[in-house]
Amino acid sequence: MSDAAQLTRTEVREAAEAVKAAIDRHLEAVSSTTTDDDPAVFAAYEELAAAAIHYDQLLYEVYDEVTPFEVPGDGGPGSYQGPEEPEAVSVLIRRDYRIVDPRRLRAQAERLDDSLAPVTGEEQGVTAAVGVVFGEFEPDEIAARAEEFGLEEGDSTLWVTATDPTEPGEWLAEPFDTPDPHLLLCRFDVSEVYDEDDLDD
Repeated sequence: MSDAAQLTRTEVREAAEAVKAAIDRHLEAVSSTTTDDDPAVFAAYEELAAAAIHYDQLLYEVYDEVTPFEVPGDGGPGSYQGPEEPEAVSVLIRRDYRIVDPRRLRAQAERLDDSLAPVTGEEQGVTAAVGVVFGEFEPDEIAARAEEFGLEEGDSTLWVTATDPTEPGEWLAEPFDTPDPHLLLCRFDVSEVYDEDDLDD
């Protein structure tokens, strides 16, 4: 067996193990939730769906076989149920940061806003600094310069959902109502969890 063939079969095995791990995480999320529409359950569902699709694709490419399961996203439970031709989309972004260097964050804020007095003693002035920095820079720039601002990137996700056209200001009073997963057109996640799973495999 060539090295390339062995590598490909190894990838199938790794994909199968990833499905098993995703099943365990999904079961844990489902069995421990106490609320409806728990985002942890949905996230685990999406992770399981992605792992199953990846495994199914590799299995077909290498062995010309398929799984007996309905692949989520192809009309199964939890799949997209919005309009085929949406008139508008909403882009929902969440990025988490740990404040690992409060004084660096405050120093950046003081450079931007002369009215901020330098902090002394144990005071760190994080709350005001966050408002200044995030008010001055676009989210993408903060993500690119996180370390410069004393921040450490955590998990992030971007959802694109189908929505109805709205008038200016119509949804601003409640901008972050729980999004309907059945209107999700696509999502993109960045997390160290995936890297850790790869290492475990």
